[in-house]
Amino acid sequence: MSKLILIDGNSIASRAFFALPLLSNSSGLHTNAVYGFTTMLLRLIDEQKPTHFLVAFDAGKATFRHKDYAEYKGGRAKMPSELGEQFPLLKDLLRAFGISQFELEGYEADDIIGTITRVADERGDMEVVVVTGDKDMLQLASEKVKIALTRKGISEVELFDPPYIKAKYDLTPQQIIDLKGLMGDASDNIPGIPGVGEKTALKLLHEFETVEGVLSHTAELKGKMREKIEQHADDARMSKELATIFREVPMETSWDELVYNGYQGPALADMFRKLEFKSLLEKMDFAGVDAAGADQPPQADIKAVLVDQEKLPELIEALAAVDALHVEVVGDNPHAGYILGIALHSTDVCYYVPFDLVKDGAAEIEPFKAWLESADKAVAVFDQHRAEVALHWQGICLRGTSFDPMLAAYLLDPTESELALSGIAKKYALPALQPDEDVFGKGAKFRVPAAELVSEHLCRKAHAVHSLVEPMKRDLESNEMHRLYYDLELPLAAVLASMEQKGIKVDREALKEYGSELAGRLESIMKSIYEAAGTEFNINSPKQLGEILFEKLQLPVVKKTKTGYSTDAEVLEKLEPYHPMVGHILLYRTLAKLQSTYVEGLLKEVRPDTGKVHTYYRQTIAATGRLSSQYPNLQNIPIRLEEGRKIRKVFTPSKPGWSMLTADYSQIELRVLAHISQDEKLMEAFVNDMDIHTKTAMDVFGVEESAVDSNMRRSAKAVNFGIVYGISDYGLSQNLNITRKEAASFIEQYFAVFKGVRQYMDEIVKEARQNGYVTTLLHRRRYLPEINASNFNLRSFAERTAMNTPIQGTAADIIKLAMVQMDERLKQEGLQSRMLLQVHDELVFEVPNDEVEIMTTIVPDVMEHALELGVPLKVDVDTGANWYEAK
Repeated sequence: MSKLILIDGNSIASRAFFALPLLSNSSGLHTNAVYGFTTMLLRLIDEQKPTHFLVAFDAGKATFRHKDYAEYKGGRAKMPSELGEQFPLLKDLLRAFGISQFELEGYEADDIIGTITRVADERGDMEVVVVTGDKDMLQLASEKVKIALTRKGISEVELFDPPYIKAKYDLTPQQIIDLKGLMGDASDNIPGIPGVGEKTALKLLHEFETVEGVLSHTAELKGKMREKIEQHADDARMSKELATIFREVPMETSWDELVYNGYQGPALADMFRKLEFKSLLEKMDFAGVDAAGADQPPQADIKAVLVDQEKLPELIEALAAVDALHVEVVGDNPHAGYILGIALHSTDVCYYVPFDLVKDGAAEIEPFKAWLESADKAVAVFDQHRAEVALHWQGICLRGTSFDPMLAAYLLDPTESELALSGIAKKYALPALQPDEDVFGKGAKFRVPAAELVSEHLCRKAHAVHSLVEPMKRDLESNEMHRLYYDLELPLAAVLASMEQKGIKVDREALKEYGSELAGRLESIMKSIYEAAGTEFNINSPKQLGEILFEKLQLPVVKKTKTGYSTDAEVLEKLEPYHPMVGHILLYRTLAKLQSTYVEGLLKEVRPDTGKVHTYYRQTIAATGRLSSQYPNLQNIPIRLEEGRKIRKVFTPSKPGWSMLTADYSQIELRVLAHISQDEKLMEAFVNDMDIHTKTAMDVFGVEESAVDSNMRRSAKAVNFGIVYGISDYGLSQNLNITRKEAASFIEQYFAVFKGVRQYMDEIVKEARQNGYVTTLLHRRRYLPEINASNFNLRSFAERTAMNTPIQGTAADIIKLAMVQMDERLKQEGLQSRMLLQVHDELVFEVPNDEVEIMTTIVPDVMEHALELGVPLKVDVDTGANWYEAK
């Protein structure tokens, strides 16, 4: 028998959004709702094996129900913009999955699903599963139609058919409408009868069966109940009518259009890359799928020479003409990977040198090694940074890089998630390159094929690197990115590689001690929790914890899911004042995460031969230009809580008689905003070295400095940084734990005071609409194809991105400029001090004690003058025996 899955698109997207934390990709697109929806789709496809599939959406706010009752759904808060911007993405995703979607003006998704289930019932040859978070849908259950109600956000479903509804509520599916008629629904602003909840409504229906039955037997009721029902009889009738799903929607969709033939591999792979769902890309194993799904151009006709001992002299002779090379590094982390080989382009011949030949150390290979280390040559290298790091661990110092196509591609379009050489070559209409996955396989399926095949593949890569140089140089020039590329990004790649090679020393014993300290504290806190609870239970089990908090201790229920009590961090923070045990649980969770993620995680990352961790900085991830850190992520070490900050104690200088030095930009993004917007009040605050959050609170609340309290300053700080990141009223309300109305009012007050900021934001959006992109002060460009979209949510996201990209991007440019200039200054001064880390707006150094004085002068001098602004940049410098003490 055929099986049809019907999904209530708005309901499931909304539940996924509120169930998952706010995720976003490197372009800043929020993706949590789409991610949750995607995991549900994959699970449904795997478990249900549908032959037909449809996702129904609401089409606009007004429906036929509003004609009869204007207040229908009137109590609902406006959809958060962070959710709204995801619906276009979700619809694109469904197209990639090959799943039909439908919406119709004037009707809700419920009505579309109701109509299709009615027709399915009449046909009788199809099983139907309706997936929704809306209990109203239970009225559609029948012999052939099951309702899958989501639980725990959307991670679980409870399956309802008529027998199950009877067992659970002692009602028929049709009586679900009467249940809503009596008790109403606050979420849809359906009034029902005041004071009648689910328990009372069920009791009345068990006795009188329907709303009409209840109303015709009011004489049998007593006291206030009779009075309420008689007084609100019309509300009950209207509520029942509003709750009734309309099952006669005029639809022209045929069954054939609902047929599901499986997902479209190329399109889905491309969509997952755009959304940066890396774990799903791995899980789905799209190896060999061309993301664009188009025919590949023919491969280049090249002469590939596989170099062996016999051909080494020919290679050495050709080195003078080599203008491009590619180092094939296996593994995601170049600090831990291995080099398969090096391919080189020389005039009309490409050479492939297996790295085993280089490692053999024969005298004949030495000229090749010397050539790699020569700064006199000028060659293009794809992903110079990665190549330089990998070669370092093999004792080779790569120099002489004059161009990196990957860095150029990133600057030319930082929102492009696919920066593989094959993708860039295709974009420039070069001869086709096979994706690496096709040649080597992926993950557990990785295999190195015959040397001749590897040679052919990697020589084509070297040829592509050579072919990309001139057209990409022209594009950088025409986009005014010449300085950004040659003065900043290209030299920064070498600076980052040098920093990573140095690494940062970790005191393993101190880290283990801290782990033992955490273990002891966790055990102590666990005992305190058990004592407060009066019993032992699994603290990590939400179900058991919920029973203790809300049934045994009788704490007020803040949020309830369909399967039980919510015990997430937001709930626990609200409950903390009610019982001391709640604070213990919050601390227990914090310390447990520190133990597993940072203590145990860092111990695994310490390199045995150096006693250090060697992070890997990525230049080409964030669309704003920010760096990201991996293996381990040293930008993510928690600093808000003292327990997290303590981890920094284990990062120490690598030599005795040395200290750690940190230099941190103070409020760099707000200073950039002041410069770009030329807002008088912001500029005044920074020029006079005032506390910007206090100044903002004074201006917004209209009070003197002495009247600014901690809550005012906290609110001002949240909106200051929120403005930089394009925060919405929903986002600010979450940060400050206030209503969205209060948050919107506060943002409005802010713009009334800082008129220059408002003017800047209006003008930058106009500029983006005109040009299709925005730029930083150093001409870093970010394209915004949706800035003129007719879809409101897509357009709104693009507008917010236009506002914050020049600020965040310029701040990123400034600290990267400072790193390049600092590296040069250290060499000029002949200092031994070393730059080790960049963590957001902070640089970390290790410094000989006799250089501390000069470094505390040089570092802020370089950082504060990396780029001259209309307001001063300010850098706070500290030193100490370890990273913790230097803050």
